[in-house]
Amino acid sequence: MSQVHIAVIVGSLRRESLNRRLATAIARLAPAEFAFRQVEIGDLPLYNQDDEATPAAPVLRLRDDIRAAQGLLFVTPEYNRSLPGALKNAIDHGSRPYGQSVWAGKPAGILGVSPGAIGTALAQQHLRNILAHLDVPTMGQPEAFIQAREGMFDEAGDIGAASRPFLQGWLDRYLAWILRFAR
Repeated sequence: MSQVHIAVIVGSLRRESLNRRLATAIARLAPAEFAFRQVEIGDLPLYNQDDEATPAAPVLRLRDDIRAAQGLLFVTPEYNRSLPGALKNAIDHGSRPYGQSVWAGKPAGILGVSPGAIGTALAQQHLRNILAHLDVPTMGQPEAFIQAREGMFDEAGDIGAASRPFLQGWLDRYLAWILRFAR
């Protein structure tokens, strides 16, 4: 395998979200052996089991994007002490119809950033519970509950100098986790 393809699922729909910025910046820390691609979830219709027989084009695209990946990276904000509805909707679309989940067996990592002191700890825990049910092997350590602070990103949008050692260490462990399953 020449490149390991990572599907990046950003839980925020906002174009300039902190989590989208984090997803973009952390991908830049990875070696060329890894290709990170953000998966669009903003155009998915609300999940409705009545539509399973004739899924909308965005649903088919989501499923194809996940099937094509060797690993998953979830980068999510925390909304009301849980994960955002748009992210849950995407997970539901990919897990259905029953017995045909595109998530199963794909190794994953979870990140998130928030202005709050606990970062996205509760959203990540809820997401871990969902992923465990879907048979997604999720890296347990190190965890990364990131509080957005001045200097987290530099002027170019890369990870700032103060945050880089921690996030590079997290990324290195994550990439090793993915390789355990991708090779």
